[in-house]
Amino acid sequence: MIEVLRTNDPVRLDYAVVLLKQAGCYPFVADRFMSAAEGSIPAFERRVLVPNQYEDQARETLRQLDQPHDPGGKDDFQIGEGKDEP
Repeated sequence: MIEVLRTNDPVRLDYAVVLLKQAGCYPFVADRFMSAAEGSIPAFERRVLVPNQYEDQARETLRQLDQPHDPGGKDDFQIGEGKDEP
């Protein structure tokens, strides 16, 4: 297993794991409970690991973390979408 990301930002961590799962990279989050063991100090970073053979794919996938968001993208949630409006 090789480390592809280290962060203490829970949103960034969860988004990275989702992206890696969608890419088929089999991510594993190490040190997930380290801050709880040390008195809930958020300074301890969690590490995202993937199997060695997925390193290049994972690093390419994680570049999406720093890309600007396109608010007009097709994946954005629209209020009332899919519902019949009177």
